[in-house]
Amino acid sequence: MKSIYLLTSIALLLMATGCKNNAETPSIVTNVEDYNHFLKTEKNEILDAAQQDYNFWEKKLEKEPNQFPYLAKAAASQSLMFNETGKITYLIEAKRHLARANKATNYKNSGYLRTLARNYISQHKFKDALELLKIAETNGDKLKSTQKMLFDVHLELGNTKEVKLYLTKIENYKDFDFLIRLSKWSDHEGKLDDAILYLSKATEKAEVSKNKALMQWSYTNLADYYGHAGKIQKSYEYYLKALELDPNDAYAKKGIAWIVYSHEKNADEALRILNAVTRNYNAPDYHLLKAEIAEYKGDETLKASELQRYKEVVKNSLYGDMYNKYNVMLFAENPAQTAEALKIANEEIKNRPTAQSYDLLAWTYYNQGDVDDALEVMKNHVVGKTFEPEAMYHLAEVYKANGKIAEAQQLKEELLESAFELGPIMTQNIMKI
Repeated sequence: MKSIYLLTSIALLLMATGCKNNAETPSIVTNVEDYNHFLKTEKNEILDAAQQDYNFWEKKLEKEPNQFPYLAKAAASQSLMFNETGKITYLIEAKRHLARANKATNYKNSGYLRTLARNYISQHKFKDALELLKIAETNGDKLKSTQKMLFDVHLELGNTKEVKLYLTKIENYKDFDFLIRLSKWSDHEGKLDDAILYLSKATEKAEVSKNKALMQWSYTNLADYYGHAGKIQKSYEYYLKALELDPNDAYAKKGIAWIVYSHEKNADEALRILNAVTRNYNAPDYHLLKAEIAEYKGDETLKASELQRYKEVVKNSLYGDMYNKYNVMLFAENPAQTAEALKIANEEIKNRPTAQSYDLLAWTYYNQGDVDDALEVMKNHVVGKTFEPEAMYHLAEVYKANGKIAEAQQLKEELLESAFELGPIMTQNIMKI
């Protein structure tokens, strides 16, 4: 990083209005010259190719509607279009095509079953995905591929015994797919250093193979891990590597915006990045992030506007349960909506009985003033079962509300090490514990 840019950035940061001052001046790791050209991209070659591909297979289907391979091809294009735009209609239409393909093959093609299961995972329909994968496992063709996805779904459902079983079944330290799952499991267990190690090894394999899709996935996930570990510079570098491969990678740009906001405390620049992303990418949670940043900088008008936009978007029934977590968090902290939060939290537990889902229930109880019930849920379903900083923050607040000050203080010290991951607003709340 050039020293002249560092001085300029610090000067601009000190001049920025509306942001709250911090005791320490944050270090600057980003450089607008590194990423600014990615914010101005007008053409999306991946999306254009996917659209052309989809049009091609749709025309083939019009002529030969009973050709189920065409359905799978069209669905693959739609899934890619969803990844590039965030538009839920593409994901749901892909599901429709895949359901037809599986019905046409009498659920005997494990490849089609896995692809539909992957679609269900994207929709957070994990139990539906599991049922399909069980059929694919019984079919037996390309069994390792099915077992890898069974690991994924059981991890999402919190089925620890089954997760360990399938991790053993697919064990191969030379295999990219195994390494990324071992990395996931290590992160789930709170072993972040191991998670980074295994994902780094997987990334090396992706680079050797020159598979851009695998490299892209590896870079953004490795950037996330480095951020969680407090290695912000390396996190930033990997987001940039992802953007070099795909200048339209919304997730990588969002990651850089988080660094600018959470680490550098430059709310205006973070919003500028996110506004550039949302011109072409339409996921509801981006509105929540903008609302958080607006709150940090004291812009109540923008915060209210972005929250309203989020609420309007997620009214679309096509989203199903995809945003349950976000809705619970939003409603639980609004006294007029805690009953709705409680309803959704219980639905999420039914769909996905994980420690994170029970944390949502406990947090709702806490915000309702039912601190005894909150503590009971935490003790039975969260403590020792997840190491996610957000859940641990909720636990600390519940401990404090129940007079368990020593336990709350111990968590507070640990949580302050995750200040970057949690963000400035939550960190401010942690300081009050």
